[in-house]
Amino acid sequence: MADRVASRLRAKSRPGRTVTVRVRFADLHAVTRSLTLEQPISATAMLAEIAGELVRGVLAANPREKTISLLAISVSQMEESAELQLELPLGLADEKQRPGSRQGLARFGADRAIDKIRQRFGREAVGYGAVALEARRSVPDAFRELAEKEL
Repeated sequence: MADRVASRLRAKSRPGRTVTVRVRFADLHAVTRSLTLEQPISATAMLAEIAGELVRGVLAANPREKTISLLAISVSQMEESAELQLELPLGLADEKQRPGSRQGLARFGADRAIDKIRQRFGREAVGYGAVALEARRSVPDAFRELAEKEL
């Protein structure tokens, strides 16, 4: 899911600052968690890590829930793609979530390369390993394209 959301953010040059996850359990009880960052992001790995941390927090707070019926990721507080402020490597705990760090720049560069390959050869040509391995259990692309269609 993070790959789909982040690639759409990059396609529109609209990184966002707030990452929100929604987890609905089998009894239809839903929990939403969000995190607002200092800098807007659109890198797949950063979005996946932040969303993963938020979901793990929800699951830890609801230990009796065993079945998830819905999991959603969204990004808000989108900004126009602006100049990226480079940061000094200070060894901070959240450095991998900072787009201006060395790791953040490398992740963004890898994502842009993947985007270019997909534009030329199609979505299935390249991707992250976990996404490629889970493709057969995924929602069909025709349905996904209909759901992502702009009105």
